[in-house]
Order: sequence, then structure tokens, then C-alpha cells
Amino acid sequence: MTDQTDALTERERSAERTAESDALQSDVAAMYAVLAECWREPSHRLVMAVEAGELEPVFGDLGSVDLNDLRTEHTRLFIGPAGPPCPPYESVYRDRDDPDELGPVKGPATMAVTRWYQEFGVQPAKDHSDLPDHIATELEFAAYLAKEGFDERLDQFCDEHLNAWTKEFLRLVEKEACEQYYKSLAATTREVLG
Repeated sequence: MTDQTDALTERERSAERTAESDALQSDVAAMYAVLAECWREPSHRLVMAVEAGELEPVFGDLGSVDLNDLRTEHTRLFIGPAGPPCPPYESVYRDRDDPDELGPVKGPATMAVTRWYQEFGVQPAKDHSDLPDHIATELEFAAYLAKEGFDERLDQFCDEHLNAWTKEFLRLVEKEACEQYYKSLAATTREVLG
């Protein structure tokens, strides 16, 4: 969510932000941003951050991680080949007809979350090819709302979107994941969205 325009005025932002509330908002925004990056395809940068202990305050000790193992697990959990066990898209959980089956990708929930992005004049960064309702993209938008001080809108966005589907998604990740990294990521995401 780095490509954005300033669609809303300063007056629409939260009133009377103090230094303390600014720091809290900054921490909240940073947490959402870290989680968003962690849900994307694993990179060398991620492995270096884990190895350097930079993510330890967020996830605890993850031990040693291997990039190839993380990428293999990421593909198995979230991409496929034959239908991933944990699709990372809101529409799959919200736009289904049968509660025991997963729904379609790019359903009405995808369009609803896209309207949120348009209202705030933000677009997913060009280097991220994820769908608008991917968990990382939604967390990135939550980071934007927190950073800009749209506290009430952040709560509303989380209620209408993130909290409406992630409990099931995170439960599936914890159940299906073989790598501790993904189990810890799911548990931490649940705590943050709590």
C-alpha cells in the first residue's frame, strides 16, 4: 500500500493526537506492516531478519529458518498445486454458499475491500501481485490507517474485513503448517487482531 494519494483531509483524521497516542499509533502501524510483510512470499530479507533476531520481539525465538523450506511451505499452504489448504483470501471464507466448502476467489468481499482502498486513494504497490483481499494486502492497509491516525476507520475496517475471516484462516494455518515460522505467524496475527 505504498502507492497512495491524499484523498482525505486532515480534518477527517482523529482529533487531538498527543505525542503518546502518536507513538502508540506508530507501534500499531509498525506491527501491522511487519505482519503484512511476513505473510508475503519469503525472501532473503525475511530470513536475514529472523536470523538476526529482529523478529524475536514479535514472534519469540523462531530458531534457524531456511529460505527454501519457507518458500516450499508457503507454496504448499497458500498456492497449491491442487488447491491450497489455507487460501489467504478473504473472499474464499466470506463468499461461500456452503459453510463446509471454500468459496470463490475474487468474490464480493474482494470488491468491498477494493472500495475501501479507493475511498482512501491507496493502491497496492506495483511490486505486490497479490489480490486486494490477500491477508498481507489487508494488513498493509490496516498499517496505513493506523499510521495516518484513522483510528475509528481502522476499527471499522478490521470489523468489516480482517476480523470477519481471519480466525478460520489462522486456525487452518496453525493446523496445516509444518514450519514453526507459520505457526508463530498465525498465533501472533491472532493476538494482534484479537
